[in-house]
Amino acid sequence: MIIAESFTEIEKMLLSGGIGVIRTDTLYGLVASAGNQVAVERVYALKSRDEKKSPIVLMGSVDQLFDAVDTPSMFESYWPGKVSIILPSTDSPSWIQRDNRSVAYRLPDNSGLQHLLKTTGPLIAPSANPEGQTPASTINDAVAYFGDAVDFYVDGGTVTNNEPSKLIRFLKNGAVEVLR
Repeated sequence: MIIAESFTEIEKMLLSGGIGVIRTDTLYGLVASAGNQVAVERVYALKSRDEKKSPIVLMGSVDQLFDAVDTPSMFESYWPGKVSIILPSTDSPSWIQRDNRSVAYRLPDNSGLQHLLKTTGPLIAPSANPEGQTPASTINDAVAYFGDAVDFYVDGGTVTNNEPSKLIRFLKNGAVEVLR
């Protein structure tokens, strides 16, 4: 287990298939490269995550969407921010879309995290906890959950509002459905 000190260290580990725990703009997340199936499956196994649930995919810019969109400007009123948007998916890897044929994307409102994402590419970032447990509020909570099973941890302080991102779905008729 490594307590990572620099973005360069984190980038190298993620680009080489590592997984870790970092503070996102909402919660501590268990992160891995969305483009690396082995790393994604490792996160699912470690969390005992439901195999049918798609993960949240964090990205550094709209250009990192796996799926093509007709009007990227439709995201402007939501991103960057604490809003994950579910889109139908035909172009994302099967290990991301799972049985849902959709993917939840988020462009976080955190410049350091955006920089990391622009370097590493999209990352999956489900909350840092085993399925059904309370999300980690501190890095020590995450270490207690995962120990040496992850490659690195980044201490981002205490999460005082353990609330996940708002989750919405864009519908084909142009309407927006709020799911949480």
